Amino acid sequence: MENLITLVNNIQRACTALGDHGEESALPTLWDSLPAIAVVGGQSSGKSSVLESVVGKDFLPRGAGIVTRRPLVLQLHRIDDGKEYAEFMHLPKKRFTDFAAVRQEISDETDRETGRSKQISSVPIHLSIFSPNVVNLTLIDLPGLTKVAIEGQSETIVQDIESMVRSFIEKDLATSDAIKIAREVDPKGDRTFGVLTKIDLMDKGTNAVDILEGKSYKLQFPWVGVVNRSQADINKSVDMIAARRREREYFQSSPEYSHLAHRMGSEHLGKMLSKHLETVIKSRIPGLQSLINKTIIELEGELTKLGKPIAADAGGKLYTTMEICRAFDQNFKEHLDGVRAGGEKIYGVFDNQLPAALKRLQFDKHLSIENVRKLITEADGYQPHLIAPEQGYRRLIESCLVTIRGPAEAAVDGVHAILKGIVQKAIAETTELKQYPTLRVEVGNAAFESLERMREESKRATLQLVDMECGYLTVEFFRKLPQDVEKGGNPTHSLFDRYNDSYLRRVDKGER
Repeated sequence: MENLITLVNNIQRACTALGDHGEESALPTLWDSLPAIAVVGGQSSGKSSVLESVVGKDFLPRGAGIVTRRPLVLQLHRIDDGKEYAEFMHLPKKRFTDFAAVRQEISDETDRETGRSKQISSVPIHLSIFSPNVVNLTLIDLPGLTKVAIEGQSETIVQDIESMVRSFIEKDLATSDAIKIAREVDPKGDRTFGVLTKIDLMDKGTNAVDILEGKSYKLQFPWVGVVNRSQADINKSVDMIAARRREREYFQSSPEYSHLAHRMGSEHLGKMLSKHLETVIKSRIPGLQSLINKTIIELEGELTKLGKPIAADAGGKLYTTMEICRAFDQNFKEHLDGVRAGGEKIYGVFDNQLPAALKRLQFDKHLSIENVRKLITEADGYQPHLIAPEQGYRRLIESCLVTIRGPAEAAVDGVHAILKGIVQKAIAETTELKQYPTLRVEVGNAAFESLERMREESKRATLQLVDMECGYLTVEFFRKLPQDVEKGGNPTHSLFDRYNDSYLRRVDKGER
């Protein structure tokens, strides 16, 4: 049966190493299903002294305020002989034979997680103690309950501690102390062990017999009274052997408690908890096996969705990354080439959107009689013209051509928007990217960054073409005008199809 406790201890350590310590997670949790005994009590209620009495060693940090700021999973291992020692899970290759160093390491490891503040963390510290003087047992020491926050603590510290305690004892765990919360989560007392501390400090003429006999608050398991070392004993370094002997003598010689002495004291408490934990573990084994098998199936399904494993070496990682990028590039090209939908929208920009935008250009202001007269007059300079000057016509045509810049820029933006949509589709269709969310984001960012850069370059090139058209008008353009008129055609149809020949003749006559 002792091997069962060791097995659960190993599973707990594995859970913590894998990040499973009872917090909410998208993945299945095994931690909450493992039997354990949580030690709960108010600050300065004597929790540390009880634990040290069970272990028989001074090893817990002490001080004012909240000293325990992380759960301490204390795993006791009974060995037949040999020297007592302790091991931390975060220091697997180091054995501590000096328990004062154990106390310091608990404080240091707490600070590594929470900083040198007074805040708390739900990430547990795992401590294993090997000794011939302990029973096989696992206890979880939790932060002491408090009613007010002290300086340096968050305003929610009271609720935070209570929530952490509840997260442990609301599961199917045996607990000690903290009757108020125990009543809420275990109203029948089926899972609660009552430990009464500081019995020797009660006022003269009073006693705790009614509590210890279960008359004041009945539990399924009998209450256990303990006598802890006083602060003076701690200061004098009174060892645990002497403290346990004094505890036994107190109960055996007390008129009030002598009839209960056989089930009082920290030694009896440790044996009772160990026996109960073994019984609970034995009853839970079938359920744990079922949960583990179910979890394995679920996690194997997740691994299947993630795809094949990636190479561990740098060269293999680079090769895999390049292959995934090639797959994305191929999907992108297929959208452009017509194998997949999307590329036809780019053709639509040039075949429909751009011509329609050019036809919607407002040439009224440019070809109005007032504007034509203004341009012709400006072209005269200080000498009045005999016939309409060529320079005026050139300026008139150039001012119209410049308006093409807007539709040209809009066409570039339209193509850019379509390409962005194609990139998003190609990323979604590249199954290899689903395995690596970070790479998927990086590929998308790189593609969008390239498209943005190309959009600006395309705009500059497009506007340069428009400016080139505006900057040079061939003689053939002007020679063609009278030829088109003689043939009965509309000389301006190719450029401004909304303005007919009669309108332009009227403009010309107005200038003469």
